[in-house]
Amino acid sequence: MKLKSQLITIGCIALSTGIAYAETVKPIDNPKKTDEPVLLDTIIVKAQSENNPNQAFESFLSPSKIIRSRTSTSDTAKMFDHTPGVSFSGGGGISSRIILNGMADDRVRVQIDGMNLISACGNHMNPALSYVAPSSVLSAQVLAGITPVSMGGDSIAGTVRVQSADPLYAEDGKKYLVMGQGSSFYRSNGNAWGGNISTTLANKNASLTYTGSTVESGNYKAGGNFTTKNKANANDVVSSSAYKSQNQSLSLALRNDDHQAIIKVGLQNIPYQGFPNVRMDLAGDDSWFANVSTKSNFNWGRLETRAYHEDVQHYMNFLPDKGGNMPMNTHSINQGLSVKGIIDVTDKHQLTVGSEYQRYRLNDWWNPVGNKPMTMMNGPAPFWNISDGQRDRLDFFAEMESHWNSKWLTQFGVRGGLVEMNAGDVMDYGVVTPEARAVNSQNKQHTDAIVDVTALARYTPTDTQQYELGFARKTRAPSLYERYAWSRGSVMGMGAMAMTMPMSMLMNNWYGDGNGYVGNNNLHPEVAYTVSGTANFHDANKENWDVKVTPFYTYVDNYIDAGFCQKANGVTCANPAANMTTTSGGGGFRLLQLGNYNAHLVGVNASGSKILLQTENYGSLSSRAILSYVRGRNQTSHDNLYQQMPLNSILDLDYKWGGWTATVETQLVAAKDTVQAIRLEPKTAGYTLLNLRTSYDWKYLRVDAGIENVLDKNYSLPLGGVYMGERNLPAGTPIPGYGRSYNVGLTVTY
Repeated sequence: MKLKSQLITIGCIALSTGIAYAETVKPIDNPKKTDEPVLLDTIIVKAQSENNPNQAFESFLSPSKIIRSRTSTSDTAKMFDHTPGVSFSGGGGISSRIILNGMADDRVRVQIDGMNLISACGNHMNPALSYVAPSSVLSAQVLAGITPVSMGGDSIAGTVRVQSADPLYAEDGKKYLVMGQGSSFYRSNGNAWGGNISTTLANKNASLTYTGSTVESGNYKAGGNFTTKNKANANDVVSSSAYKSQNQSLSLALRNDDHQAIIKVGLQNIPYQGFPNVRMDLAGDDSWFANVSTKSNFNWGRLETRAYHEDVQHYMNFLPDKGGNMPMNTHSINQGLSVKGIIDVTDKHQLTVGSEYQRYRLNDWWNPVGNKPMTMMNGPAPFWNISDGQRDRLDFFAEMESHWNSKWLTQFGVRGGLVEMNAGDVMDYGVVTPEARAVNSQNKQHTDAIVDVTALARYTPTDTQQYELGFARKTRAPSLYERYAWSRGSVMGMGAMAMTMPMSMLMNNWYGDGNGYVGNNNLHPEVAYTVSGTANFHDANKENWDVKVTPFYTYVDNYIDAGFCQKANGVTCANPAANMTTTSGGGGFRLLQLGNYNAHLVGVNASGSKILLQTENYGSLSSRAILSYVRGRNQTSHDNLYQQMPLNSILDLDYKWGGWTATVETQLVAAKDTVQAIRLEPKTAGYTLLNLRTSYDWKYLRVDAGIENVLDKNYSLPLGGVYMGERNLPAGTPIPGYGRSYNVGLTVTY
């Protein structure tokens, strides 16, 4: 606590000193930097290129990509599928997890309208991006590896930022503004359908906006039979992949000439969502949030503040495809405060200082299904997976950006903070077993120091080329589940007949690999060192052609990875040998324990575009391509890292003529032969997919149509995990991708 008090004192002094100094600076009309994503409102596309001219090492989703994605997917994470370096860890139909340059999940900082959201589930069924519908996304930004300290901490892979629209106000000379948008869509694969609506009522100084959306889908089909073991469904049906979701939000914005305040509240209800790569399914998820933010302009720069509260009630059980009954509950409260000052020191130098605080509370318990002694899942009281989990984070940061001249830009930032964690006593369905007693006697309180440093430089020698070089030291403290998931299983029987049933381990699996996991109270924070460079070549007007290449290298101290579960707390894990799978209830999977290792990742991302033909009377034809490669290695165990996307590429051919656009897209993915042995990660074959899309945009009406997987290719997802869509299936079958789907969408704006 003494260290925490000292850090708070130092941070407050630094923040107040920076602002006090800034107040003496002469007012400057400085239009150079903004770290806000360019927004897309409901009528007008406020376009910008995907390469922000100010911030290095970032990618924005193009406005056309955002609009098109709303018809083809209900999974907000999948909107980033054309971004170099981005891949996806499979989950439910609206719950994929983004992987940046080979690192996933809690290693990626995800911000939704400035809120830092955290998954509240032992299987991570509610990742941050699942809390926002694609229809609400108006701006989306990815920063992989070299993330400025002002844009987030407590992560090592990068930052994903999703924003809804800026408030709209009545124009000068008009008393009020009334506008809105409604849309609907249908996708044949899974019989998926949904719609959304948004309405704004505003005058010159106040704006009130309501948004609502709903989506529902059945199980999707693969491109052909991928299993012979389905019982509830045909062998080409991916069982436990159905879902339903509803989102609503209401925001009120108030402004005057120099200040703006936004109050936004929202609700989400997910009645069900199947997970074909997890033993459990989501049987109910109810959450609500309140998000209050302000922006104020002063003669010295800009001040931004934010406060938010999120409450999540999460419930897991088996949906009909899996069958059975095993209730599991999670309740989390996520609260945050932040303040940031952007100070125009001179016309060439801009200083950003600020602080963030996050308070996170989590309870994870499993109610008994009966009260029969010595029977699994029975007891007088719940099984406590995590009791009174606490994770508090406090950061301070300072960052200087300098535009030395038309050729050179530099940025240097430092972020320091503390993460304090703790958890309460646990029990096994109402019984304090010897293992629970040993766990309860441990000191679970941890205080981890977080120190981030980023430095980057951009050199623009001519109007046709640009070079960037960056270095980052990033730190991430373990999650509550990584540290406190405790049980190695329940001991059933007595004497020589006693055996350990690893059910509790198998229920903690946020990796989608079917294995069982136990955390580690002694984990250290991960510390990643990343070096990355970018070379960008383009025509002088940045309109005709563009080529961008970004190699990177990351070394991680104390990388959190899996090893064979060892005896502890008086219980031995059921792995019979290091080279075998568990035999007691595991069904051919392994029982693993998290630990600290050393690891490195190396790769390259590339993209290019070219206008092939441009005519005045017959439109334009252009092409775009992206290519990504990453390879990760555990240097301690000499195994490969888990869920590393093989070499992959996307090739687009786009035609535009007035309001009509048409796209031919080809996705090429190499075979996944480099897998992690200890998790029994399955290998997958390479594949090629063909997708066709078209749209026509009138002033107040837009029609979208497309065919995904035109050739109905039967293929396996390299990072989709292992198929467990129905009960008692053999291990090792990878999750298949979507078969052919006919999609159509209609959007009306008024």
